[in-house]
Amino acid sequence: MKPAMETAAEEHTEQSQERKGCFECCIKCLGGVPYASLVATILCFSGVALFCGCGHVALAGTVAILEQHFSTNTSDHALLSEVIQLMQYVIYGIASFFFLYGIILLAEGFYTTSAVKELHGEFKTTACGRCISGMFVFLTYVLGVAWLGVFGFSAVPVFMFYNIWSTCEVIKSPQTNGTAAVEQICVDIRQYGIIPWNAFPGKMCGSALENICNTNEFYMSYHLFIVACAGAGATVVALLIYMMATTYNYAVLKFKSREDCCTKF
Repeated sequence: MKPAMETAAEEHTEQSQERKGCFECCIKCLGGVPYASLVATILCFSGVALFCGCGHVALAGTVAILEQHFSTNTSDHALLSEVIQLMQYVIYGIASFFFLYGIILLAEGFYTTSAVKELHGEFKTTACGRCISGMFVFLTYVLGVAWLGVFGFSAVPVFMFYNIWSTCEVIKSPQTNGTAAVEQICVDIRQYGIIPWNAFPGKMCGSALENICNTNEFYMSYHLFIVACAGAGATVVALLIYMMATTYNYAVLKFKSREDCCTKF
C-alpha cells in the first residue's frame, strides 16, 4: 500500500511541476509581448483606415457638390478634379504602406522586447540589428512629422464645411427665416481657392444655400471629413507611441551591447 501511495504522490508532484512549468512559460511569453507597439499598431491601423476610407468618399462627395451647385462649367474645376483624383490614388498608397509598416514595426517590437528582456537565454545583439532599429527610429520620427502636416491639412475641409453649415444655421434661425435678409446671406466657395474666381456661379445664397445643406452629399461629406480628421489624429498618436517604444528599445540595445554596461548602469 505504501509504494502505491508514494507513486501517487510522485505523479501528483510531477503534474504540479508540469502545470507550474506551463504557467511560467505563459508568463514568459506574455512578458515578451511589446504591448506599446501592439497598442500603437491597432491605433495606427484604425486611424489610417478611417482617414483613407472616409477621406476617399468625402472627396468624391465634395466634387459632386461643386459640380452641381458652385461650378457648372467643367473647365473651371478641371484642375481640382484631377488633384482630387490624384489624392484618392495617394490614399490607396498610404493605406498599403502603413499596413506593411505597422506589421514590420510590430515584428521589430517583438524582436527588441525579447532581446531587451533577455527571454531567450544569453543576451546577444549585432551591429546590423542595432542599425535596423536605429533606422526604424529615424523613419518613425519622419513619418510622425509628416502626419502632423496631414492632420493639419485634413482640418481644412472640416473648417470649410463648418462655415457652410453654420451659415445655413443662420438662415434657418427664427430671426432671419422668412425675411428679405435671408437672400443676402451667401457663401462664396471661390474665396477658399479651390475653384477660380471666374467660376460660375461660385456662390450660393439664401434658400438655395439651405437646400445644399439639406442634401445627402453635404451631410455625408461633412461628417466623413470630421471622421477622417479624427483618424489622422489617431495615426499621429500611434506614431508618437511608436517613437517612444522604438527609441527606448534602441537605447537599451545600444547600452547593453557595451561590454562595461553593468559597471556603468
